[in-house]
Amino acid sequence: MADPRETELILDPRYDAAGLITAVVTDRTGALLMVAHMNREALAATQSTGEAHFYSRSRRCQWKKGETSGNVLRVVELRIDCDQDALWVIAEPAGPACHTGKTSCFYRRVEGDRLVALA
Repeated sequence: MADPRETELILDPRYDAAGLITAVVTDRTGALLMVAHMNREALAATQSTGEAHFYSRSRRCQWKKGETSGNVLRVVELRIDCDQDALWVIAEPAGPACHTGKTSCFYRRVEGDRLVALA
């Protein structure tokens, strides 16, 4: 029997044991900006404000992207995967997505045991 999460049109995120769901963030072109996590509160704040909120596993608190830098992510669209355990946040960034100042958090390529900076 199919899981209703996979067949129904009701948002019912499948949070992990820590109460989190993975959120993959791209811009409108599909370029990968960052990967983060959301809890229920972060998802609700994202939906109500139209700006991306996340849960920091390292700081153990909710945060709004760009809260201190001004580089907010304005949400264009939210999508959820087939079994509702991952979100795709399509956003319009107001600046660099990475705290390092890079456009994307994925600015290095893995080559064996080395990292190579991308242009």
